[in-house]
Amino acid sequence: MHVSDVLADLVAEQQALDAVVAPLAPEQWSLATPSPRWTIADQIAHLTYFDGTAALAIVDEDAFNDAMGALVGLMGSDDPDAADEVTIGDLRNLPPAELIERWRSNREALASAAASLADDARVAWYGPSMGAKSFLTARLMEAWAHGQDIVDALDEHDLDADRPASDRPATDRPATDRVRHIAQLGVITRGWTYMNRGLDVPTTPVRVELTAPSGDTWTFGPDDADESIVGPAVDFCLVTTQRRHVDDTDLVVTGDAARDWMEKAQLFAGPPTDGPGAKGDIR
Repeated sequence: MHVSDVLADLVAEQQALDAVVAPLAPEQWSLATPSPRWTIADQIAHLTYFDGTAALAIVDEDAFNDAMGALVGLMGSDDPDAADEVTIGDLRNLPPAELIERWRSNREALASAAASLADDARVAWYGPSMGAKSFLTARLMEAWAHGQDIVDALDEHDLDADRPASDRPATDRPATDRVRHIAQLGVITRGWTYMNRGLDVPTTPVRVELTAPSGDTWTFGPDDADESIVGPAVDFCLVTTQRRHVDDTDLVVTGDAARDWMEKAQLFAGPPTDGPGAKGDIR
């Protein structure tokens, strides 16, 4: 797979989310999402900011490093809103129509910049630099995961329940095989999940066998592993992006090491966090 292939899937994933939010009424942009303190507008603002800095990282590394320094210094702050103020503070003041246009503009800038990347290029980012394909995969994952928060919020509130179905905005995104990028990222970050928590990286092999939205089967890990994770690829992505607890999916998890991984999984960068508890659990 080439950088151009990942970029094409990133653009398609962003457009799929655009199709969900573009028809929303202004009041729906202020709906709370599963991310604490964040509305639907905040989710799009987050994507807007980081798509913009991703473009900057490709075309002007020095300018990106200046912007990164201001943000990284706040990541250890006791104020949970400090980083939000830097990344989405100004964007929160925009009406929805302007916010979505700003997001589209930053997406176009990222796509234009990324089109110049060679397959073996590395791009500066928050922490170690990333290979070009991994860099764009991370952006795709962000669009998909934050999009899931938006879809979940719309499903929960369902302000359009009284409108004819033909007039309602789409509140879901058809599952596509683009999630393979996220699934693969979820597999290769198993070790990161533990290192990020200051824990020893497990050595027990785990086979992952996932059913793609198209019906294809994707496999990762040794065929003869005693432990395994089997089920829908979308469910695996929901768990590793911390959008669902493994018990609220159709994944079949065999073995203690596999279970522990699914309870801790975190494929994204940043301080260690815990995903949602199983429905019905008291946390």
